[in-house]
Amino acid sequence: MKIGELAARSGCHPETVRYYERIGLLPSPPRTSGGYRDYAPEDVARLRFVSRGRDLGFSLEEIRSLLGLADDDGLSCQEVDRLARVHLADIHTRLDDLQRMATELQRVIDSCSGSERGQCTILDTLRRPPS
Repeated sequence: MKIGELAARSGCHPETVRYYERIGLLPSPPRTSGGYRDYAPEDVARLRFVSRGRDLGFSLEEIRSLLGLADDDGLSCQEVDRLARVHLADIHTRLDDLQRMATELQRVIDSCSGSERGQCTILDTLRRPPS
């Protein structure tokens, strides 16, 4: 199948397909006599794997590792479990950071009267060094 059909079946944009091919997440397919890329059904499954991994927030390097593990016939689930647990811990850390930022921003917004000309609590807060 050509890149347009692969993109439609996998839900990826054709430029994303080319990018994944360039960085090695998708193997370079053979070419037709006319020079078109000739993708196989396995490429659709691989792109869906990559897309789902991205949806879950895995980095491209983490997905590369997961693909390597998925391609291993003697796969032990331990390494996949370890990667998923590390990723989940990172997500929780980011959630904590986002909650801290939201709380601080809400505090700054709440302290803003919004009516004093030339005085802006939000801008003043951004000008100060972090405490």
